[in-house]
Amino acid sequence: MGKERMEMFSDGVIAILITVMVLELKAPAGEALKDLTAVGPTFLSYVLSFVYLAIYWNNHHHMLRVARTITGGIMWANTHLLFWLSLIPFTTSWMGEHPTAAAPTAVYGANLILCGCAYSILATLLARHEGRESPLTRALGRDLKGKLSLVAYAIGIAAAWVQPLVSIAVYAGVACTWLVPDRRMERAVRDEGEA
Repeated sequence: MGKERMEMFSDGVIAILITVMVLELKAPAGEALKDLTAVGPTFLSYVLSFVYLAIYWNNHHHMLRVARTITGGIMWANTHLLFWLSLIPFTTSWMGEHPTAAAPTAVYGANLILCGCAYSILATLLARHEGRESPLTRALGRDLKGKLSLVAYAIGIAAAWVQPLVSIAVYAGVACTWLVPDRRMERAVRDEGEA
């Protein structure tokens, strides 16, 4: 079956999630620039989560551009991913309100690890559907960066109980590694466009 509706639905959900997050940002109580420091942690958690949602949107878009068709199982895997992504505004808000607390920081990390697992499931199902020699399967490869990200999230979750700011640094570090586009996937998208 065609993939266009799934892609459009996913784009819409991610756009709504970003909108929900920005609506959670509250203006400072005062009118001086120094009053911005009170909302600093909330704003920084918003920035981190915005980057994560943008990374997922970008990678999801590239992956679906290379995939030719989808199945019902792939649609459910995509919905599974969207479910975990839909919790990002909640976990972002909680962590932003309590940036030095262990539980909110660990729950944020748990949300990230579940998003990563769901994305991995979706990618695996798409690759299996496309076949071993497909451009998508070759571009995904062994997904070492994805697996290492899951390990880093687990380290961040454990670190939250010792020093939450270290966890946040780990989560931000993982996001930074994903800001660099995967050349193999970009090449597959380019090759698919030329075909």
